[in-house]
Amino acid sequence: MRIDALDQENVRSPFQRVLRIVFRDKAGLVGVLLFGIVLFSAIFAPYIAPHHPLEQNLRISRQVPAWQEGGDWEHPLGTDNLGRDMLSRIIYGSRVSLTVGFFGVLISMSLGMILGLVAGYVGGRTDNIIMGIANLFLAIPYLLLVVVVAAVLGRSLINVIMIFGFTNAPLFVRITRGEVLRIRKSGYVESATSIGARPGRIIFQHILPNLIGPLLTVATFEMSGMIFYEAGLGFLGLSVPPGVPSWGNMLAAGRQYIQFSPWIAAFPGLAIVFTSLGMNLLGDWLRDVLDPKMRRSA
Repeated sequence: MRIDALDQENVRSPFQRVLRIVFRDKAGLVGVLLFGIVLFSAIFAPYIAPHHPLEQNLRISRQVPAWQEGGDWEHPLGTDNLGRDMLSRIIYGSRVSLTVGFFGVLISMSLGMILGLVAGYVGGRTDNIIMGIANLFLAIPYLLLVVVVAAVLGRSLINVIMIFGFTNAPLFVRITRGEVLRIRKSGYVESATSIGARPGRIIFQHILPNLIGPLLTVATFEMSGMIFYEAGLGFLGLSVPPGVPSWGNMLAAGRQYIQFSPWIAAFPGLAIVFTSLGMNLLGDWLRDVLDPKMRRSA
């Protein structure tokens, strides 16, 4: 008995459908692999890093990478100005970047989703107040706002996470409010309202599930942006303390040796580029998966 394409799609498990979408989108597959490598490095850093990231050895200060003359495979990416292993510091630096990106996005998305839901569903004066404050923050240049707040609060991982979490929330407020206003006009929400469904049920059963897809897609792109901004703050000396290995701190330390020992700044910069590239490709893939209008036919 012949099974048509629609029936074949229905008999597949959700896991099989996800795998098919992943392998069909080559750019998305690259994004998943890049992000997976960085995530694996961050989680298992103590087991895969060849040296302790703070271990100093001035006798091998600024040792060249292993493939250059005078290099040593004990330090594949060379050492920095204090003789610390570059590969180990890059591996441990992924922990700072992913921690800031993940928890910063988690705070901003949670706060923005709550305020956006209230503004879009309640409307009226509440909507005007919430959106007025959100638009005020969005009117301020983001990098300037982050630098000023970071300079006031001081260098700390918690401070950096809170800065990104609160300063990025207005973006999620605006996106959530727009989605709520759009969903409220849909037929199933109007039907639920007409039969007397309570606001709480409408929000949690009809509106909120339809917000997850767009917000997750935006969150992926914003996480990539936070990795860049954290590195920028580290380069300016406003991120985590100098003793914490982070890609931004490594860039700041390597800028004065850029002419004589370029690998000290080049490898952390490449780590930032590839991580952000992976996050952006992953965001494109999530948009295709979570938005039926963007999903290509099998």
